[in-house]
Amino acid sequence: MTRTYLPLLLPLTLALLSPVVGVGCSGSDSDVGASGDSSTTTSSSSGGNTTSSSSGGNTTSSSSGGNTTSSSSGGNTTSSSSGGNTTSSTSGGDATSSTSGGGTTEKFSFFVTSLVALQELSGSQDGFGGDLRFGETGAGAGLRGADKICATIAEKSMPGAGAKQWRAFLSAVAGEDGKQVNAIDRIGQGPWYDRLGRLLANNKEELLNDRPSAADPAIIDDFPNEDGVPNHQPDPSQPEVDNHDMLTGTNDKGQLYSATATCKDWTAKSGDSSEGRPRVGHSWPRNFGGGGFPTGGGSSGAGFPGGSTGAGPGGNINMANWMSSLDESGCAPGINLLEQGGPLPGAVTVGSGGGYGGFYCFALTP
Repeated sequence: MTRTYLPLLLPLTLALLSPVVGVGCSGSDSDVGASGDSSTTTSSSSGGNTTSSSSGGNTTSSSSGGNTTSSSSGGNTTSSSSGGNTTSSTSGGDATSSTSGGGTTEKFSFFVTSLVALQELSGSQDGFGGDLRFGETGAGAGLRGADKICATIAEKSMPGAGAKQWRAFLSAVAGEDGKQVNAIDRIGQGPWYDRLGRLLANNKEELLNDRPSAADPAIIDDFPNEDGVPNHQPDPSQPEVDNHDMLTGTNDKGQLYSATATCKDWTAKSGDSSEGRPRVGHSWPRNFGGGGFPTGGGSSGAGFPGGSTGAGPGGNINMANWMSSLDESGCAPGINLLEQGGPLPGAVTVGSGGGYGGFYCFALTP
């Protein structure tokens, strides 16, 4: 018996003669396509999805562990993502958007300085203490240095974010012009969002409460650090810590608390009594329960260890207010993350009441 296979040869021959297109390896592909002249599209992905398209321009898109979509008409668009999602588009111009670990530079405009960041920038395990000059000199150096610390931390957390105008929420007896500086006047008009795009406040009116009145429920009672992590438990693998005290030098109206509440306008750290006692706010409200410590709305600190009349550590106390809760013991660098019931008179550090000398950072525009 004879079998004939000739009908199968023609399609096989055509397939062998056709050019091979789109060979890729190692999970990375490159495609070139055009719609009009001089149009180039390049896309690459590692552990995620990338879609790119271009008409009359160039589009480059890359992703690692996330999704990126870019499109361009008559211009250039660059998008990059690491562990998050970014979408960029432009028509007749250039656009750049970047993200790392979630969130976007467009909204990132508020954070609490983390202990890890302050230790790294200060070069000390005890942090900066009350001296925040960070290389700045002359009148207003403490405020300028603190602003620079904010911008540096923002940039390290999210590349590109440091280019915003960041301001530390700090009051001072005298700024560069020798006039009083109120923290609330330094930070712009809002709105402000955390690293993950969650709302802190739309405007100053919402800020001027014990807790920002319109804040996202996820952050209203535990302000996040530069990475969007709730500061009460900055290491999710470890228990919560007592780190709520944040330097402000400010009263509950966002204005200078007193002439002795700013560590000599954020230039002092010896711990000497002549430097005063810095006023701090609470990044999360402190509630001891069972009486003794007010949780908000009042200035009486009855039962607070170390004094409650303003003469000793503690001063006028409001355990819920994020701007103005109590007086620390001194301006020296120091960290205390263990529950102890209040500022220790003999500690003379910015962390004696439960903290490490952290402070709040706001961008003038989101």
